Amino acid sequence: MLFGLDGVEVGLIIVFVCLFGGILSGFPVAFAIAGAGVISFGIIAALDSAGLLIHQAIDQSSQAYRDLVNSGIKPDAISVFSYPDLARIAEPVFPSGWEVALDRNVSFVVNRMNERVLAGQSIETLLAVLMFVLMGITLERSKIANDLLTTMARVFGPLPGGLAVSIVVVGAFLAASTGIVGATVVTMGLLALPTMLRNNYSPELSTGVIAASGTLGQIIPPSIVIVLLGTLAGDLYSSAQEARAQSLGCTDALTYLGEPAVLSVGTLFQAALLPGILLALLYALYAFGYALLNPEKAPAVEMGSTNAEPITRSEAFTWFLGAPILIVVGTILLGTLNVVGSQSTTISSFSDIGEAASLRTNVSADCQAAMIDLHGQEAWDTAIAEQSAIADSGGLQQSERLSEEELVTALDELVENAAPIGTGTAILLIILGLILTTARGITPSADPQPLLIGGIGVVLALLVDIALVGPLNSAGYYVFVMAIPFALIMYGVVEATKRCASNELIRVVFPPLILIVAVLGSILGGITNPTPAAALGAGGAIMLAAYRKLKDLDRSPKVIIWSTLAIIICILVGVNFDLRINQDTVTAQSWIAFFVAYAAYLYALFGLLFSCWILYANGILSPVVRETAKVTSMVFTILIGSQLLNLVVISFGGEHYIQQFLKSFDNEFTVFLIVMLVLFVLGFVLDFLEIIYIVIPIVGPVIYGGTFDPKWVTIMIAVNLQTSFLTPPFGFALFYLRGVAPKEVTTGHIYRGIIPFVFIQVAGLALLWTFPGIVTIIPDLIPN
Repeated sequence: MLFGLDGVEVGLIIVFVCLFGGILSGFPVAFAIAGAGVISFGIIAALDSAGLLIHQAIDQSSQAYRDLVNSGIKPDAISVFSYPDLARIAEPVFPSGWEVALDRNVSFVVNRMNERVLAGQSIETLLAVLMFVLMGITLERSKIANDLLTTMARVFGPLPGGLAVSIVVVGAFLAASTGIVGATVVTMGLLALPTMLRNNYSPELSTGVIAASGTLGQIIPPSIVIVLLGTLAGDLYSSAQEARAQSLGCTDALTYLGEPAVLSVGTLFQAALLPGILLALLYALYAFGYALLNPEKAPAVEMGSTNAEPITRSEAFTWFLGAPILIVVGTILLGTLNVVGSQSTTISSFSDIGEAASLRTNVSADCQAAMIDLHGQEAWDTAIAEQSAIADSGGLQQSERLSEEELVTALDELVENAAPIGTGTAILLIILGLILTTARGITPSADPQPLLIGGIGVVLALLVDIALVGPLNSAGYYVFVMAIPFALIMYGVVEATKRCASNELIRVVFPPLILIVAVLGSILGGITNPTPAAALGAGGAIMLAAYRKLKDLDRSPKVIIWSTLAIIICILVGVNFDLRINQDTVTAQSWIAFFVAYAAYLYALFGLLFSCWILYANGILSPVVRETAKVTSMVFTILIGSQLLNLVVISFGGEHYIQQFLKSFDNEFTVFLIVMLVLFVLGFVLDFLEIIYIVIPIVGPVIYGGTFDPKWVTIMIAVNLQTSFLTPPFGFALFYLRGVAPKEVTTGHIYRGIIPFVFIQVAGLALLWTFPGIVTIIPDLIPN
């Protein structure tokens, strides 16, 4: 053995030395990773051919090994770590020679490129990376961050440490709209850092809060890290649970777990929302607490008001808090009384399928014991009782076609139980009512008549819905009877929108906020998956950037505004009308709705193309596209290079060796804690992309093959990876900030500034470790 080390251990050391050397060489990281794989394989193959790399493997022909297997211990659980006294045999790290390993690696590279990069199931999800990058870079180039920083500084500036708190708020906002760490840190470093220093803010606090807030894009969805990590984690969790189920004697993971072993990116977005908000709150609390303890290093700064008209405290309380609470709480109470609710009359032509037992009970004795150990004896007894009841009733009830009489009875029952006010109508009226109350609060001295007319329209719409609209009425009839109420409402809303535009906070925050709600709402609500949502976000970002550019040029942005309204019309018409015109019988209202929706779609498409032309003509679109291509090319090239490096580690048994080491620990928490510590340390020298694609595939089968919730495991890893941007010497956020910081800000200031935020990251991890419900509560509440 070389240096007294096992041959596999020497091989792993060679791989990581080549990897670090490649990264430090100055070559692009994507190519350095692939080069490290090729060079390390050559070195290991040469040493193996020279007989210098000897692996001490367990002698499976020994009597002691056979006795362990005969005692019921699985062969996979037997390793040199768990049973160090077993007899061993010396063998080369390439048992069949390096030529066979090379041939196998080339075949694997081709297959994996086809599966994961070219034509695999994950390629659609990976396309979301392209769209989110385009969305983020477009918003960054549209100077929205400039407006947000200025506005938030005016809102929070008068508080102790207010400028630092405003940085955290803007960082969280940009994280949800751009998700690109470099763009966020550079933008805030250029705009906010000089302002903070001029107002006597500590260089350490200023640089620390900017660098830390910029990394929030790694965890707050839509996060590129979660998209990349999620596509990998889903595969690892599924295969690891299948292997776990089969090793315990069960046929598949569904039988053993009682539910499918599936983990989607959309579910991870839901799980990441609260941890992201938690980290932002911890950052803001630290900045506020630092200011209270050191007022001279983080003073309050008066930056001016965001509203054109002064507002008294009572007016603000009435219209910004009292009226909205009254509207929302009142609607919820009406919902509990079934005044507001579903008016759907959709009936399935088939009866429901009978409920199956909560667990499969027709399993082997080994699987039964494993399932009882996992779910508990009570859950197993309940499943046995359920299965017995199903058998006594003649077996599982199958779905059957309903008769005409049964369909009529079911329809009558739905109509009778329908709420007087539909849920869709209630939500729409709540939104419009909040616009009216907000406008009243912003301009309390202005003429209230237009807003009052809009409010009358809201009340009239409710009365008309109760008195004239029923579940069986058509959408065309609904539009006809609601025409006058909605005309009154829109009269007030148009005036309210003009008044809201006089408030800088609403004018700056509202447009990107709508985009964020549209993208995240469609994902978190389970309406669509991340790829279409990312495409929506990219298109919306282009139109938003064009709107901003037209305003800067003193040109009318009406085309963008009308295009946005056209999109809303498309959605409303599509939700309320049947647009399938290829059926045998199509009603007149369906034809009208189809042409209205089609015309709105064409105008929306024209608005998007017009926006692209505006950005292209003003020299914005070309650099955005180039930067998007550069970032996405880097991501996919790192994906390919890391696959090559992984295959090198697999070829000489390195992956199996590491997994055996982790499996030698009896406690799952110990294994996961070791993995988290390794990831934290690697974050000092590796970027998150290298960790995701090189380290996670090696440790994933172990950490995803246990009893931990895969959502919790993945979000813990994501938060841990976020620290890789802050930890010296290779924290990318530190490099970004150093490149734009003024000369009086030293590297020492930046390093000292980020130390408290690294500890905050660790504290956040500890909170998620102690209270995993922070991660799982939203996915549990939202059906997937």
